[in-house]
Amino acid sequence: MPKTTQCVILLTLLLSVACSPGDPDEVTTSKVYRHAMDGAPASLDPAQAASLYSKFLVVNLYDTLYRYKYLARPYQLQPNLATAMPEISDDGLRLTIEIKKGVHFIDDPVFAGGLGRELKAMDFIYSIKRHFHPSSRAQGAWLWQDRILGLDLWKAEGSDYDQEVSGLRALDNYTIEITLTRPFPQLIHTLTQGFAAVVPREAVEKYGQQLSSHPVGSGPFRLISRNSTRAVLARNTNFRQEPFDLKDEGYDQKTQGEVGLEDLQNKVPPFVDRLEIEFVTEDAARWNAFSAGEIDFIKVPVSQFDNVLSQRNPPILSSQHEDIYQFEAASEAGFIYTNFNMADQRIGYHPDPERNRRNHALRCAMIKAFDWKKRNEIFFYDIGHVFPGVLPPSVPEFDPEADAGYIQRDLESARQLLRVNDWQADNLPVLEYGFPNSVTERQIFEQFRNFMMDMGYPADKIRPLVFATYGDYQRAYSQGKVALINSSWTMDYPDAENNMQLYYGPNAAPGSNSANYNNSEYNRLYEASTALNESTERTQIYRQMNQLLMNDCVSITGIARTLLFLWDKKVIMKPDRSFLGGYFLRFVDLEDSLQTHE
Repeated sequence: MPKTTQCVILLTLLLSVACSPGDPDEVTTSKVYRHAMDGAPASLDPAQAASLYSKFLVVNLYDTLYRYKYLARPYQLQPNLATAMPEISDDGLRLTIEIKKGVHFIDDPVFAGGLGRELKAMDFIYSIKRHFHPSSRAQGAWLWQDRILGLDLWKAEGSDYDQEVSGLRALDNYTIEITLTRPFPQLIHTLTQGFAAVVPREAVEKYGQQLSSHPVGSGPFRLISRNSTRAVLARNTNFRQEPFDLKDEGYDQKTQGEVGLEDLQNKVPPFVDRLEIEFVTEDAARWNAFSAGEIDFIKVPVSQFDNVLSQRNPPILSSQHEDIYQFEAASEAGFIYTNFNMADQRIGYHPDPERNRRNHALRCAMIKAFDWKKRNEIFFYDIGHVFPGVLPPSVPEFDPEADAGYIQRDLESARQLLRVNDWQADNLPVLEYGFPNSVTERQIFEQFRNFMMDMGYPADKIRPLVFATYGDYQRAYSQGKVALINSSWTMDYPDAENNMQLYYGPNAAPGSNSANYNNSEYNRLYEASTALNESTERTQIYRQMNQLLMNDCVSITGIARTLLFLWDKKVIMKPDRSFLGGYFLRFVDLEDSLQTHE
């Protein structure tokens, strides 16, 4: 055999091995985008997509009926797997949704011949039912509980997947009909969520709990590998061909013209061949990896704000970084909080009315002892927005006249509350403060404990409850195992209803109401508001509900962080930590002249 022919055959063999889709260590020349997240997903099963970190990957591995336009601000809904926005009946109760034909799940052994079958309307029906089936241990039922006709009854009668739900029907292979118990204007927003991603029944029945690590979806990417520190995703080569259109995505040249987005016009997403998503909880390690060029994007740790900024308000990037990085400062669509677990009799509801009253006083004292000014200065560079309650400045319902005393430290009043309610060092309850293991989280805990010590709470009675990962922590507080729950809420969709439902009684753990708050008046107001669109009437209801939360001393809240994003100039993108979540990754591109060689 001629030597030239031998070389050609050898080269062909090497390339075929290098490009093998199942090889997590594939060696290839391709576009690779490397993204850093400050936490790890607990699961890649859409039924478990209860954290920002899980949703970030799930919406790239699976499909949802709707998504948000990539660039439009304010955010706008648009079809994703659906062909159009739904047809809605005059009474607002019946929605008809057509889905695209020719969409296929990725190739997987669960399908005949290992070839991904076409996605049908019944797959969506099955995926929503999963949230109401006990075997799924799903965490998204709160989105549709008591809202879809017959769905709660289906659960009560045994959750038989082969039994039809009257309000959740496939009219044919490509038509979905949803009938509501009452108008719910936010329904379409819920259909953008990772919880609403479409899963094939075959995969659930074959993989069971292992679906968490073996996703079988129809999204723009497929999973190559995942462990506790990173996930690698590759382009789904069978993803539908839909050219990118700047106008359709809401492009604004005046505000978005400096990051190269024009180069995306008419290209077919996803634009990169591979996503490498690093889970780096430690701020210093994440920053060092970014500085060394090992990752392309970072949410800047607060410890580096002085290094990155030339001024705080408004945040401006320092000159030493201008030639290297793209920069954006964004106010968080959400808030930081410390919830009291109201189901814990040590600090929450108690069957003895007298102890119940004293517990309320204790919670209020702890809120008064908390120092939001110091929290903002030390952990948020003093550029976070502190506000009372759960209606942040980013929503139209924000109340500039809300009780500012709720967020002002008053140690004397805190101590007085303890004294008059017979709380002393020897009878104060031992409380566990939960957090995932990291240096920053430990520092936040120590600051919290110091705040409580200042009013007389013994140090040994505020105890750390540390979890290896955020996923472990989230599972624990979703099961009511944490007394003091420190976390953040990033709004799922751009409607303040998403914040108010956090404290709705029926959404108690394992639902979104991790505080297990259950106030009949709050519940009544919430139910009255759910049929309302954004309006003056609804704003007044939400403000009443916000005041009830403060009166009942349910949560130490809140602050909306100012987030700083940096990314390498070779990367073409508009990053998003809010409602787009991980959706924007399908639109990330690298300059054509700059490809990553592995």
